[in-house]
Order: sequence, then C-alpha cells, then structure tokens
Amino acid sequence: MYSGQIVFAQLMEFLPRHDFHRCVRRYRGDARNRGFSCRDQFLAMAFAQLTYRESLRDIETCLRALGPKLYHAGFRSKVARSTLANANERHDWRIYADFAQVLIAQARTLYAHEKWEVAIDQTVYAFDSTTIDLCLKLFPWAHFRRRKGAVKLHTLVDVRSKIPCFVHVSHAKMADVSVLDHLDLEAGAFYVMDRGYIDFARLYRFTRKMAFFIVRGKRDLDFGRQSRRAVDKSTGLRSDQTIVLKGPKTSTLYPVPLRRVTYVDAETNRRFTFLTNNFSLPALVIAQLYKSRWQVELFFKWIKQHLRIKAFYGTSPNAVKTQVWIAISVYVLVAILKRELQLPRSLYEILQILSVTLFEKTPVFEALTSQNSARENNLGCNQLHLFDL
Repeated sequence: MYSGQIVFAQLMEFLPRHDFHRCVRRYRGDARNRGFSCRDQFLAMAFAQLTYRESLRDIETCLRALGPKLYHAGFRSKVARSTLANANERHDWRIYADFAQVLIAQARTLYAHEKWEVAIDQTVYAFDSTTIDLCLKLFPWAHFRRRKGAVKLHTLVDVRSKIPCFVHVSHAKMADVSVLDHLDLEAGAFYVMDRGYIDFARLYRFTRKMAFFIVRGKRDLDFGRQSRRAVDKSTGLRSDQTIVLKGPKTSTLYPVPLRRVTYVDAETNRRFTFLTNNFSLPALVIAQLYKSRWQVELFFKWIKQHLRIKAFYGTSPNAVKTQVWIAISVYVLVAILKRELQLPRSLYEILQILSVTLFEKTPVFEALTSQNSARENNLGCNQLHLFDL
C-alpha cells in the first residue's frame, strides 16, 4: 500500500516554490496576512479550480471536511470563508500574474519541440479576446452596457504549444486593438489576428520591430497593386499580390508595401483576404497560419468549460483578476504535469481524474494512467464465478 504524499501535494510539487515566494515578496503579499498566507490562498483557489467549487462557502465546507489531510496538502492556516474572501480582496493580483508567467516560461520550454502540421520554424502566436459576462449589481465597476457588466480577457497563445503567453484583463469597453500596445513583440515571430486588429499605425510597429503579422483584411481597403505572383488555384488560393496603401491617412500610417493573399475555403466556400508584412513564405502557408488562429478560440472555450472563470468568488477587481490568473496557472500546471510525466491523456481527462483523486494517497502517475488497476486485474482472484462456461 502506498503511504507517501496525497495527490494534491504531489501536484503542488511541480510548482517552483522559490519563484512563488519571490513574487510574494515583490508585492509584500504576506506583510499583513493575519495568519492566511498567499500560498494558502493559492492552494485554496487551486483546489476550487480543480474540484469545480461553486462558492467560498463551498470551498470552506469541502476543505474543512478533509480535516488533518489539509496539513499534508500544504495548508498551514485554517481555511474560512471570511479569511479567503479577505485574501482575495487584499493580496495583490500581480503576485499570481507574475507567478503564472514563471509557469508559462517553464511550460513553453517543455513544449518547444512540439510537432505541428505547418512546416515553419518560427514561433507563431494567435491573438484575440473574449468577454466574460458579470452581474452588474454585484460588479458595478465593470459596467459594459445598460444592464450588463463584463470584463475582457485578451490572450496571446503560442500555437505550437497551446500555452497562453500573454493575458491582459481589462474593462469590457476597452478596444481590442489598443491592447497591441501592451505586447512585447518578438523579432521573427508571427502574430495572427482577426480583422478587428487592423490599425496601420500599430501594425507598422510590427514591421519596425522586425516581427511579422497576418491579419484578415477589410473589403473597403484603398490600395494600389505593385506586383503579383502566380498561385495554384486548386489549393484554394486566388491571388498573391504586393500592394501599397493609397488612402490619405493609411498611406502615412503604413508607408511601406504589404502582401495581400486571397484564399477560398473549399469547405465553406468563404473568401478570405489576408494582409501580411512577410514576403518569403508561400502564400498557402500564410493561409494555413491564419487558420491556426482558431487555437486561441479553443483555449477560450476550454478554460470557460473546465475552469472557474465565469462565476467568481469575489466581486472586486482584485478578486476577479486573482481568480483569472490562478485559473490560468492551474491550466499551465496541468500542461506541465502532462509533459513531465509523458501522460497519454488529454488535459480534460487529467482534470477529471484529479477532481476525484486529489486527496488520495496514490502516486500521481498511477492515478492518471490507471496502471494500478491494470496491475490488480492481472493478480489472481479467489472469488468463485457465478457462472462457469
């Protein structure tokens, strides 16, 4: 019989504790903790994410029911609804944002050589935003429309590893394109975006930083064609042109040539126009890279379905951002666990298993691969069979 750590404690061992405490000290998170530290808060919120708790009372009830197991899980304080609520209000959300970046860097290193269907060596990012609806009476600071509150989650996802690399939580009224100013552009990388991010002054910043963008073009774009290249129309391509902007404003904001690629999707018969500042990749690869933008949509769908970011445990901006960043940390932690243990299961399956085995004394690898049950099935059974065939 296994007598080591419980699954939750084994899972938390994958977190770099030194880096976590460094983030806490950076923002003086434990200066006035009143017996409930930032680590206890992170553990409680991670437990809530992994077990799909509905409220602070739900978290308190479930954790108290575990009794002495809490100490072995890493908790050093009594978990009460009021103390957890105060921690969500007072502990700076930037502690968990910075720690999430530590985990993201670790995960990207592990997934750096992940195989991908597009033959390209450069890093490809997909950028988009999603709106999280809030109750206006409970979140009056998040006023969006007349009777609706909301915040926006602006996310940059590494397409190859499917790891979120940049997350910005903003007011829902914030324009998507303005978040481009917050991106630390990586030279040589590709940034794939929808047409909502067309702002030629900001796109010209990509060119000056030697980064590449692929953005879906608008129909009313005023341009002049400089040259064109032959395309294989059997692949769905319709044109590959070098253009210059001719509008009195756009020509000043983006004064250098652009590449314009037109593609028709055979499945939907929809016509797409892409603008990019890359002139070396084949036109079909440009279309394939834009198709990979769907990875950020899949990330939004996954995190909304499987983690707690649509129902919040606190109503202040600090509590909301804290919960979002801890949810992202849990997502990245599960991705790290999957790669470190070479697990064949999907992230969804891993989360489902963890939700019912967190406080069992089982090696985490066995819990997630069912090797223990397979071994038990191979042992002799002394029970008599009801029907002998």
